[in-house]
Amino acid sequence: MANSFSKEERVAFENILEGFHDALVLSRNVGIYTTDQVMMERTNDVIWRPMPYISTSIDAAPGTDIAADYKNFTQLAVPSTIGFSKAVPFTMNALELRDALQEDRLGAAAKNKLASDINVAIMNTAALQGTLVVKRTAAASGYDDVAQADAIMNEQGVPDYERTLALSSRDYNGMANDLSKASRSFGNEKSDSAYERSRVGMVAGFDTLKLDYANRITAAAGGGAITIDTQNAATNYLVPAATQAVTGGTTNVDNRYQTVTVSSTTNVAAGDAFTIAGVEAVHHITKQSTGQLKTFRVISVTNGTTMVISPGIISNQVVSDASAQYQNCIVTPAAAAAIVFLNTTTAYANPFWQRDALELLPGRYAVPADAGTAVMRGTTDNGIELVMQKFYDINTMTTKYRCDTLFGVVNKQPEMSGIMLFGQV
Repeated sequence: MANSFSKEERVAFENILEGFHDALVLSRNVGIYTTDQVMMERTNDVIWRPMPYISTSIDAAPGTDIAADYKNFTQLAVPSTIGFSKAVPFTMNALELRDALQEDRLGAAAKNKLASDINVAIMNTAALQGTLVVKRTAAASGYDDVAQADAIMNEQGVPDYERTLALSSRDYNGMANDLSKASRSFGNEKSDSAYERSRVGMVAGFDTLKLDYANRITAAAGGGAITIDTQNAATNYLVPAATQAVTGGTTNVDNRYQTVTVSSTTNVAAGDAFTIAGVEAVHHITKQSTGQLKTFRVISVTNGTTMVISPGIISNQVVSDASAQYQNCIVTPAAAAAIVFLNTTTAYANPFWQRDALELLPGRYAVPADAGTAVMRGTTDNGIELVMQKFYDINTMTTKYRCDTLFGVVNKQPEMSGIMLFGQV
């Protein structure tokens, strides 16, 4: 006969689920995509999610024949995987179970850890894959810092709503310090909350969050002599494609990444941020140059001269419908364009993003409820499921507990997310 939960345990689980939802801070600031779990099992927990379309236009005077101007649209997609399976197991014997308070504490600890796992996964995805890089030479000080993130997003056509900036505690408090200075007027909520609670709130269109853990990016060690050939013949540019031919058919293409050849990858590391001389960012819709160098991230190093970067260099150097549609930069070709690294000192990688860039995919376990184990499950408002199971071992008078959650995180559009680095020389 299956074990059953006592009323005290049911109340405890309900409290755990409530606290679990409250702790999912970052997940409230990203998109949620609910999948068909049967389909996900049949596709190895991978689903391709579409990236936003970008349209191009032409000049068409009244009565002008545009029969020769019709273009093909290329739909780009990225693979999204439910790849995080997190569990917190613990045991309690028959003597320990006399103190129900201990059980509540263990459950609360399990809840906190699972919520932290989800928040960390979102933070890592944003910090490691975001390609918009804001380099600040001084410590975090306030509005001017966040305004630079606002500028880089606006210049490249990122939607100006539902933007989030997650800061390390030290950088966040540096921002709060700017709002709490004696030169500021007190008696208003903004200054008072900054002084009393170190709260920043909304700044320059970003909802700011304080992280009690944050990724650190080390100083780039690749040196200042690395170059890349940006001439047409070198083919260090990307032509987006929806699919590619494989044996027996076709498969989708992940256009977030590109393999490029450089003069040397010695000491270059994943996570490094850099610009390329003569490669300027464009507004993704108008295709006009922003006058600012395009920022890139190193995803991985393949060998001594090739590495994978994001985003791809979509410059439309060799004209195609897809390149014109998704063009993200303008290149002044050079045989040895200098690569300049932006992460010059080790610092916190404070991620920022627009909501549609990041997506959380809730998963679900099909745990049988009639196999000798008591099972309880609950779902938060954003679709994240928490499963709690209990099994009693009569031989040792020990009860095993486990709390589980299953989810995935994807950065659908790295050019709508990025990092802010302080204290860079």
